[in-house]
Amino acid sequence: MASGSNMDREMILADFQACTGIDNIAEAITLLEQNNWDLVAAINGVIPQENGILQSDFASETAQSPAYDPGSQPSVATAAPSSSSPPSSSASASAFCPVVPVRGAVVERQPRMLNFCVEYRSTNVDVVLEESSSVGEIKQILETELHVPVSRMQLKGWKTGDVTDSTVLRSLHLPKNNSLYVLTPDIAPTATTSQSGALQESLNQNFLLVISHHEAQRDYSLNFPGSKTIQEVKRNIYDLTNIPVRHQQWEGWPATARDDSMTLAVAGISFPCHRLTVCRRTSPAHTQEQTEECTDVHMVSDSEGDDFEDASEFGVDEGEIFGMGTSASRKSPMMPENAENEGDALLHFTAEFSSRYGECHPVFFIGSLEAAFQETFYGKARDRKPVAIYLHHDDSVLTNVFCSQMLCAESIVSYLSQNFITWAWDMTKEANRARLLTTCTRHFGSVVAQTIRTYKTDQFPLLLIVMGKRLSNEVLNVIQGNTTVDELMMRLMAAMEIFTAQQQEDIRDEDEREARELVKREQDEAYRVSLEADRAKREAQEREMAEQVRLEQIRKEQEDEREAIRLSLEQALPPEPEEEGSEPISKLRIRTPSGEFLERRFLGSCKLQVLFDFVASKGFPWEEFKLLTTFPRRNVTQLDPTWSLVEAKLFPQETLFLEAKE
Repeated sequence: MASGSNMDREMILADFQACTGIDNIAEAITLLEQNNWDLVAAINGVIPQENGILQSDFASETAQSPAYDPGSQPSVATAAPSSSSPPSSSASASAFCPVVPVRGAVVERQPRMLNFCVEYRSTNVDVVLEESSSVGEIKQILETELHVPVSRMQLKGWKTGDVTDSTVLRSLHLPKNNSLYVLTPDIAPTATTSQSGALQESLNQNFLLVISHHEAQRDYSLNFPGSKTIQEVKRNIYDLTNIPVRHQQWEGWPATARDDSMTLAVAGISFPCHRLTVCRRTSPAHTQEQTEECTDVHMVSDSEGDDFEDASEFGVDEGEIFGMGTSASRKSPMMPENAENEGDALLHFTAEFSSRYGECHPVFFIGSLEAAFQETFYGKARDRKPVAIYLHHDDSVLTNVFCSQMLCAESIVSYLSQNFITWAWDMTKEANRARLLTTCTRHFGSVVAQTIRTYKTDQFPLLLIVMGKRLSNEVLNVIQGNTTVDELMMRLMAAMEIFTAQQQEDIRDEDEREARELVKREQDEAYRVSLEADRAKREAQEREMAEQVRLEQIRKEQEDEREAIRLSLEQALPPEPEEEGSEPISKLRIRTPSGEFLERRFLGSCKLQVLFDFVASKGFPWEEFKLLTTFPRRNVTQLDPTWSLVEAKLFPQETLFLEAKE
């Protein structure tokens, strides 16, 4: 928790409310955040000025000063450093980089200024620079004030770690007020700075404070650096116990700790461990207490704004800021015990989470953990996502800070929403805890469940990153609650890199498998088409053969029938008369279509039907053939079959020929 930044925001909030008359703290904070906590820009957005833009006091004070030139002496007065007083009370040398004034009636928006309190042994130097400046410019100013060469100077205290001289301050995302210190390992300290060196060593040490909460009957073991102030410790306890700083009653602070602005290093506490006790200060009348709290919050100033907490930054609502109505909300469980349906339990969890920490939070999957795995692990490889399992515990001292500052940070919410499926569960109730451990055993095995079982309450909340690998689910990372936004983001990104590498491999395997299956399907289809064609061909052949057999059968039957008719006709013919008989005889000669001749003698009194039967007995039925005379050409088959050969003028002899009917 950055104390300097919080104190500065408290003053900005108080000034903003005083200027605009906005009593709603949440609304005021929202307006300031929209303007990046720029007081002048926020006021101009609410109360437009007649001349266009409101002028700030800093701009008017610096309008008469020339711009700072690193190559020249600073134009502001510099106090002589003291070698006997500690850093907290030592004289300060100031070096400012004023803003060039803007001419005209309308003053343009001033660039954001950053304040640096730089400590070097027994000397403090105040530096004010635009955020567009670089770290090297700070060192050039310090070289002028401290008479220490830049090449032998190490500027420490950056929250992001060591930086280079070319680093632009804007890229570090610094608060308005910052504390730094200079190290010069190549320059030996003098006798007058030995006390300051010992103090600097104490500032870099970590103190373990074992703080007993009297009402809750529990102990908190917290590590603080020596540079932490007593006021910052009390604010952290406010986050853990929900006791506002003004109502905290302490036991165990040494007599030398008279001022809350003192650091732990100079407060006289025991090193490395010191025990303290805190409880809520009793009040004669609860109503009077509420009135005093509201009055104190609205009258925030430089000296009386210690109890204010930025609602959006620390995840508390207006009721928590005023110290009212928190007990009921704190006691409301995140998840009902022994819920029959996991979906209903998670709906309740989401609603309670939103009421505590606001609407800006990860989108929790509503459904069982198995359903979450089914949705994200068993689809197409390109559509898969890792699962982030958030395990909540109301009894952990880290839960409130983790949820409000880390899990609900916009960057974390956005990254989780885009890349993860987030599933949550409350471990506060023993029944819910046992249910979760059983689920983990079923999906991950007993090792993961045993690992979760070994975590203590104060190590919660936990964030498990899970990905589906081959035929099993694997826990990539377990993130505990004692982390920062940057570390949380880095671990999420590292897990995402591992998942992405595995996903690319799965995509390649899936593409290869789909390609093989496509080839197999094409081969199967071609084989099926070939079989179909062969079967159709075979069936056609079978039909053709069957038709041939049928036709052959018909033909044979017809031939048999014809033969039977021929034989019957042949047997029914009267015998051929003798050539020298007493009766008149007609001798007929019949030419067949093949050129052969049929000759036979008939009685002149024979009917034409006998002639037709004779021709049919030779295989030429009169239904298919016609019998013609040569000259004159006559169709004998059209004559009356009852006529005699004499009547038909086929006597005493005649030559006929057969011709197929059309």
